[in-house]
Amino acid sequence: MAHAFTPKVVTANALLDGDVVYLTPDDRWTRQFHKAELIDDEAHAQIRLLDAEMRHAEVVGPYLADASATGAGPHPVQLRETFRAFGPSNYPHGKQVATR
Repeated sequence: MAHAFTPKVVTANALLDGDVVYLTPDDRWTRQFHKAELIDDEAHAQIRLLDAEMRHAEVVGPYLADASATGAGPHPVQLRETFRAFGPSNYPHGKQVATR
């Protein structure tokens, strides 16, 4: 029996500064999870991942991360991705300051 495909976003780390980035529908990288392209087709997800893997001058370590659709855009599903998207939780800095 075929498995149900969980929607995904393409994520990686920016080559120059190491920040977590997400691929947008218009082929740019963003640091905001909710602006990422939410991909609900497995074949399209693999194509987008292959595209990201070819962008060696921009990012390292691209992969597909599970996401869910919300009214405000994609939202991370797994704890690891929530941590990567919103930053460390020990005190507000970096991304956490920008969301306040």
